[in-house]
Amino acid sequence: MAQRHHDLTDSAAGPAAPPVTGEALAGHLRGQATEFLRALRLHRETGGGPNGSGGGTADAVDAARALRRSARRISAGLHTFRPLLDPGWSEEIRPELAWLSGTLALEQACESRLDRLLLALHRLSGATTVPTQTPGAGTGTGAGTAVSVSVSVSATAAAAAATTTTTQRTAPRPSPDRGNLTVGAAKAGALLDRQLTLARTRAHSTALQALGSSRFHAVADKVAVLASEVPLAPHAATTDPRPLAAAAEERLTDAVAALPLVTAGHPYNAEALIHGLSPDPAPHPQDAPWHQVRLLLRLHRYALEALHGDDAPLDVRLLSAGQALDRHRDASEAAAAAAQAARTPRIAPATAYALGVLHADQRHEVEAARYAFQRSWQKQTIGTGTS
Repeated sequence: MAQRHHDLTDSAAGPAAPPVTGEALAGHLRGQATEFLRALRLHRETGGGPNGSGGGTADAVDAARALRRSARRISAGLHTFRPLLDPGWSEEIRPELAWLSGTLALEQACESRLDRLLLALHRLSGATTVPTQTPGAGTGTGAGTAVSVSVSVSATAAAAAATTTTTQRTAPRPSPDRGNLTVGAAKAGALLDRQLTLARTRAHSTALQALGSSRFHAVADKVAVLASEVPLAPHAATTDPRPLAAAAEERLTDAVAALPLVTAGHPYNAEALIHGLSPDPAPHPQDAPWHQVRLLLRLHRYALEALHGDDAPLDVRLLSAGQALDRHRDASEAAAAAAQAARTPRIAPATAYALGVLHADQRHEVEAARYAFQRSWQKQTIGTGTS
């Protein structure tokens, strides 16, 4: 389907439009650096944790989010427009900003992943309450070996039914599979709670250590300099940055063209689901190109912000596509967490069954997100300022 894109290389948006040069980029970077320093000051004043947990206030949560937001945008600007910047300086600070943003995001990611998985277990099992931590839950006797999520759903269901028939919970007219799932859902939820809460605690400690490290202080010092002086290349003052932004859009378009959008055009992709049940603990091979498109889409959006500032055109198609890719990332990582939990040694068959169903459910969510992206990306929005 034909698609319309922003003409970023057009010499002027209108008859009276001023020329765009590297000074526009400099203004954008100074603004983001100022936002970074403001968020850092607010974070120190609130005294909360890096993501607002452990007694942190709502202001601390907002401050940590603002730190990540500005760090991502500065890093993206240095990447997309690097020919206009001093190469040594930009290549030195860009990976440090990526490190900071990623470190601060880990704790919130663990919390969101746990919420997503527990809600999915609640929905799938038909339980009246969301599964929560219970003493001694998550382990079983007689299992003997680790149970992998690669076990087929039917085989695991049979094992669960044979060992837990007398302990099945009653629910309003449950199907046989729903009854088996209800048995293991509480223990599966408790196991996920323990594992992801531990991961979140470690991420919290890592973020605290990062914010107190000399490495972070060096980054903050560089950002403080950036807030007043942007190290542009000598030719930046007379160079139009829009071709660089157009190149970022072209990289996004090429990456999307390489995606299996024909397969993603179907709401149920059985082949991808089969691959999703693979016992391989490595990241799902089908997900990597989609994660790359998500990154390129973000770089494209940030490039538009750098050129237009608050006047950046609102592209509904980009927003909906980005939301679909965020859902894809969340579901993919949640499925991986369920698979990892299913590899825990000596868990009961009913627990393994619940985790297997949960894993399959999240892989279905992955496919649904791909389908939503395909529909939003190939949809033409009528009107100006959108594509």
